[in-house]
Amino acid sequence: MVGVKSRVFVITGPSGVGKGTLISRLREQIPELELSVSATTRKPRAGEVDGRDYHFLTPEEFARRAEAGDFLEHATFSGNRYGTLRSEVERTLRSGRSLVLEIEVQGARQVRAVMGDEAVLIFIAPPDPKVLRERLAGRGTDSEEAIARRLETAKQELEAQQEFKHVIVNDDLDRATEELVRIVRSELSTTLDPADDQA
Repeated sequence: MVGVKSRVFVITGPSGVGKGTLISRLREQIPELELSVSATTRKPRAGEVDGRDYHFLTPEEFARRAEAGDFLEHATFSGNRYGTLRSEVERTLRSGRSLVLEIEVQGARQVRAVMGDEAVLIFIAPPDPKVLRERLAGRGTDSEEAIARRLETAKQELEAQQEFKHVIVNDDLDRATEELVRIVRSELSTTLDPADDQA
């Protein structure tokens, strides 16, 4: 696929909507996509590995790096800070690979402000907000208080979906996966030279 430009795909939406599952399925079908590893101040959950699942930073280290401008975007969510390191994004794009960011709506807005049309923003929505409570409770990783905070944030985030060019309702995992793969392939193919796209 000569002539393909590397792209940044931003997958956003409320907590519990299934972003991680959809991204895993997307990368099974388009394995050349690299997943950005976010930094966070929250404590690792069982089985999470530093550098693979997240870059786990102390609040002091995160604040220092934010002050130094090391983040493409960063946001506070449910009492913890999350961010995408510029170095991660730049390294991947320089290598000619495309990158997927799984980030919150605050962060997606920041990426859009910095990158404009270079970033492809995709919002994942639930079929019904009640589904989010069931999914968050089903994880068994958050307290009732944390779930309540996430649901309050989700309510605000759902109101923002009209800001996004692409919105996928995750009411059926197979259908939502197909739609996500179609959008990503379409965006990647628009960077092909016409001569390469004769099929």
